[in-house]
Amino acid sequence: MAHHAEHFDLDEKFDFSSAVKKRIFTVLILGLVFAVIGLIMLIMGGGGDSHGGHGLNGLSEGSLAYGGGGAAAEGGHGHAVTWVTRVKVNFWINSVYFVGLSLIGAFFIAIQYVAMAGWSSGLRRIPEAIFKFLPFAAVMLVATFAVSYHDIFHWTDASLYDLNSPHYDAIIDGKKGYLNMTFYIARSIIYLGVWILFTFLMQKQFNAEEFNLDPSNPNKQFYNMIKLSAGFIVFFGLSTSMAAWDWVMSIDTHWFSTMFGWYNFASWWVGGLATITLVVIYLKQGGYLKFVNESHLHDLGKFVFGFSIFWTYIWFSQFLLIYYANISEETVYFIDRLESDKYGKFIFINLIFNFIFPFFGLMTRDAKRKMRILQMVCIIVIVGHWLDFYQMIMPGTLKDQGGFGFFEIGIFMIFVSAFAYVIAMNLAKLPLIPKNHPLIKESLNHHH
Repeated sequence: MAHHAEHFDLDEKFDFSSAVKKRIFTVLILGLVFAVIGLIMLIMGGGGDSHGGHGLNGLSEGSLAYGGGGAAAEGGHGHAVTWVTRVKVNFWINSVYFVGLSLIGAFFIAIQYVAMAGWSSGLRRIPEAIFKFLPFAAVMLVATFAVSYHDIFHWTDASLYDLNSPHYDAIIDGKKGYLNMTFYIARSIIYLGVWILFTFLMQKQFNAEEFNLDPSNPNKQFYNMIKLSAGFIVFFGLSTSMAAWDWVMSIDTHWFSTMFGWYNFASWWVGGLATITLVVIYLKQGGYLKFVNESHLHDLGKFVFGFSIFWTYIWFSQFLLIYYANISEETVYFIDRLESDKYGKFIFINLIFNFIFPFFGLMTRDAKRKMRILQMVCIIVIVGHWLDFYQMIMPGTLKDQGGFGFFEIGIFMIFVSAFAYVIAMNLAKLPLIPKNHPLIKESLNHHH
C-alpha cells in the first residue's frame, strides 16, 4: 500500500512549455479584449455594467460629485467620478488582492515550518513560486497609489482638516494622527519591504538546502527556517491587520470595524489556499508530482473547507455586531451596499461563492479527495474572494457611479495571467520536489 521515496523521480522539473505559455497568453489577450471593450463602454458613458448608470441625487453619469458622508457630503464637497476613476479603482482592487495572494504563499510555508508539518514538505515549491509575484504586485500597488490616492482615499483632501473650510470634517480630523500621508506611506513601505525581505531570506534558505547542503549539518536550513518563520508570522499578524485598515478600511473613512483586520486576512488566506491547491492540481493533471495522492488533496481540501467557514464566521460576526449595535457610523457601511441596486447583489453572490459552494462542495470526505471537485471549488473561491475585495473597495470609492462589467472582468484576467506566468516561470527554475527537506519522506509516504 505505502509508496517508497525511491519510486518517485525526486529531480523532476516543470517544463514551462509553449502549450502552457499559450494558455496563459490566451487569458491575457481575452482580458485585454474585455478591458478595451469595457473601457470604450465607460468612455461612451454606458457604465459598462448591466444597469448603465443611475447617478446619485439626479447627477449625471459622467461627473458625480460626492463627499465622504456626514458633514462633508452635506457641504457638497467632492470630486468628479469619471471613467478614469473607475480604471484607477480597478487597479487598486486587483493590486491589493494579488499582494495578499502572493503573501499567503510565504505565510503558508511559515506555518508548515513552525508546526514542523511533514505532509506538505513535498509541495513547498508551489507556495514558494506564488510568493515570487509579491514584488510585482507591490510595484503595482505603489504605482496605483501614486496616481490614484486622491480618487480612492477621501481623507487625503487637506480641506477636511481646515476648521475654516466648509468641507471641515470633525470625524476625519479626529483620525489625522493615524491618517496622515507621511505616516501612511512610511507604514505601507515597511509592510511591503519587510514582507519582500522575508520572502528573499526564505528563498536563500531554500537555495542553500538545494545546492549547498552541508553533509555535517543537513538540518541547518530547516532550523533556520523555523526561526525565520516564527518571526515572519508575528510580523505578518500585525502588518496584515494594519494594511487592511490602511488600504481598504480607510476608504470608508467614517466607518470602522474592530474585526476588519481579521476579515481582510481571512479573505486573503482562503484565496491563497485555493490558489496553492489549484496549482497542485494543475501540476498533477500535467503528469507532475506523482507522489501527490488523495491524502495530500484531502489535507488541502480541509484547509479550503475549514477556512471558508472561518471567513463566513468573521463575515457574519462583523455583520451581526454592527446590525445588533445599530450605531449609525457603523451601519452606514452595510446600508450603502445592501440598499444599492449596484452592489446589493454582490453581498449575496459573495456568500454563495465563498461559503455555499465550498461548504456544500467540500463537505464530504470523498469530495476533498477528488481533483475535479476540488478544482472547481478552488476556481469559484478565488473569483469569490476577488469579488469580496471588489465589494469592500468599489462602493466606498465610486459610490453609485461604480458598476461591474467587461472592464472589471478584463483587468482581473490580466492580473491572473501575469500571476500565472510568474508562478509557472518560477516553478521551472528548481526541481519540483525539495528532496533535501528533512521531512520529505513523510510527504512522499503520506497516507491517512
